[in-house]
Amino acid sequence: MMMKFKYRARTAAGAVTLMAGALLSAGCDVKNELLAPQQPGVISPSDVNSATAADALYTGAMGRWKTSINGGGGNTEALWNWQALFTDELRSGDTFSQRNDADQRNLATNDGVLTPIYRAVAQARGRARDAINALLTYDQTATGKQHVGETYYAMGYIEMIMSQSFCNGIPFGETVDGAPQYGQPMTNADASKFAIAHLDSALLYLTATDAGTVAIKYGVLVAKARAQADLADFAGAAATVASVPTNFQYNFTYSQTSNTDNEWWVMGPSVKRYNAGDSTDLAGPILNAIPFASLNDPRVSVKVDGKAEDNTSVYFGVNNWGRDDPVPVASGIDARLIEAEAKLQANDIAGMTSILNALRTSPQVIGVFKVPAMSTLPTPGSKDAAINLLFREKALWQYERGYRMDDLRRLVRQYNRSQDKVFPAGNFTRNGTPVGVFGTQVAFPVPDDEKINPNFLGCLDTKA
Repeated sequence: MMMKFKYRARTAAGAVTLMAGALLSAGCDVKNELLAPQQPGVISPSDVNSATAADALYTGAMGRWKTSINGGGGNTEALWNWQALFTDELRSGDTFSQRNDADQRNLATNDGVLTPIYRAVAQARGRARDAINALLTYDQTATGKQHVGETYYAMGYIEMIMSQSFCNGIPFGETVDGAPQYGQPMTNADASKFAIAHLDSALLYLTATDAGTVAIKYGVLVAKARAQADLADFAGAAATVASVPTNFQYNFTYSQTSNTDNEWWVMGPSVKRYNAGDSTDLAGPILNAIPFASLNDPRVSVKVDGKAEDNTSVYFGVNNWGRDDPVPVASGIDARLIEAEAKLQANDIAGMTSILNALRTSPQVIGVFKVPAMSTLPTPGSKDAAINLLFREKALWQYERGYRMDDLRRLVRQYNRSQDKVFPAGNFTRNGTPVGVFGTQVAFPVPDDEKINPNFLGCLDTKA
């Protein structure tokens, strides 16, 4: 089952403005007003107190969610993109210091790219809450109920992935009647529980049996299971996704007609800022890194294409995604990998390998990217080898889809491996020149912007 979602406006504010403008234009005197000076309009509360307006807020919230996670064009990073640079998925082929700092795992709390990324996901979460409140008030239809469930999905997903990306200490606040309600800093574990609560709320509204509602429900179940895995509830996570079919996908979609480009295409083939990660570069070996660029695995399509944006690095371009190609936020492949980890945790290494081989021996589709059937893998002879195999397979199946950073953190936190045996390590190359070594960060710092919240004084800690 593949579900594609196209959004009609890029922001909630944009959606409401367009709707209000259409209503106002119906009563204008075209002859006298068409060439009149254009001034910003004021949207009164009565303009957004309707089911139509609630639907516009929903549409905007969905657009904000997508652009905060994987951008929408404009040569501007979003959260997935920054995660990939921070891990071994990508290497910077760019001259901008912020991208190189992310690649080196050496981010400052006032980083000029991380700060707007954090702001975007926090604001997207707030837009989701606004849409939920409006839908619950003004749209009691079956469609309204589905939209409430999907918007809770967006809200819970954002809380989940923020806890997977940022240090312990994220404060989740809200704005009520225009006044900020400052949150208290949360540990990543508490943030995962917070996300699960909102994902459970989504499920309360996704009880219909039509294909659209069921597809959203499957996406919610995958997100909830991810948060359960973050809390080391592996058996619970496997039970959560048991009903999700392997061919399911919930996709972020893109379209030139709506001026939304897949950010992987923008930062990759379009401007060549991102190189596929590898296990070596001009400075020598990159320890712990999967050689995505040179592995020739069918799940990560890489092509050498001249020089990268820095005009020094060889450009290893990722061709999984075209300009308009969808990217799965959640899929049945992800569900099976969650079940495989539960088998690993139960010391059923043969069962884990069986799940991995079932995925490999059938053709799969990721977005619209087709993966042919592959050969089977032998059953690992030890628990440690099984861990290595599972997380390598996860890295290849879930490449550039917001999983890798959390998996590396969990290898430290849950599997008792030191960060220098998990994250990229060794000598680091910047703009084609060896300049030092990789850093030791395992999480993004919460930016200084958050200090407007009097409850937030900085990260509680920077552990995995």
